Amino acid sequence: MKFNRDFKRLVAILLLCGWLLPAGVLGQQPGEGLPQNGFDVPSAQVEAAKPEAPSEQIVASKRLLDVIKGGGPLMIPIAICSFILVVFAFERFISLRKGRILPGPFTRKFLQQLDEGALNRELAMELCDDNGSPVARVFKAGVEKWGRPSVEVEQAILDEGERQSNYLRRYLRLINCVATITPLLGLLGTVLGMIHAFDAISSVDSNLVDPKVMIATGISQALLTTAAGMSVAIPALIAYMFFSSRVDQRVTEIDSMGMKVVRVISAESKKQNSKTGSRSAA
Repeated sequence: MKFNRDFKRLVAILLLCGWLLPAGVLGQQPGEGLPQNGFDVPSAQVEAAKPEAPSEQIVASKRLLDVIKGGGPLMIPIAICSFILVVFAFERFISLRKGRILPGPFTRKFLQQLDEGALNRELAMELCDDNGSPVARVFKAGVEKWGRPSVEVEQAILDEGERQSNYLRRYLRLINCVATITPLLGLLGTVLGMIHAFDAISSVDSNLVDPKVMIATGISQALLTTAAGMSVAIPALIAYMFFSSRVDQRVTEIDSMGMKVVRVISAESKKQNSKTGSRSAA
């Protein structure tokens, strides 16, 4: 319940930041009369764009929405992908903490009490249910086979470990999807922007607008989507590799602790302990 409240607060903060994002210097705004993006055809009122008066162009800062508009409609899904990346990267960063998956006090006390023989099947299952962490679920799967052959206990732990591994890997496929699709969206936006930019160049009077300015402006605006797509894809790929490595590490640790449980509660271990006890009594 506490994690759900923290996650809802995080989403609310991110939404608020998205609405209140201040204007920043993200690039230079074209002068008056120049095409605002690769999709616009310039009007006839382009006196300021003539080669003989470049110093009269006005340089101003762009708002984030102006940059998105300048890159064309495909900047919108790229922006959505970036928001998805931020939200689920934070969610995975919180969920994959070691304290949530392998709580140290619980695992140390549980394994110690098993070694000392202070736990029976019912009490061990109750402790695992109360904790509820992934490692506790794996321990419970083994405890349910208490006194069975080691092969059965080990198989139960491996099966539950596989289920917990899939649980820990949730949303990683979504992050990988963002890393894969955003460069393609950026490339598609650039291609469409170049097509529209060259169409605009062919449809205007060269006496009113310098073709070099038209080409430079159109290409610059068309490349915005590629830059945006790569800016989202690179962090997404890094996040995917980082979280995948963390999941593999946690699963290995759970498997190692599960094998300790097998050695204590399996039928072979019980027989060995009973023989040792009888020899000591003799």
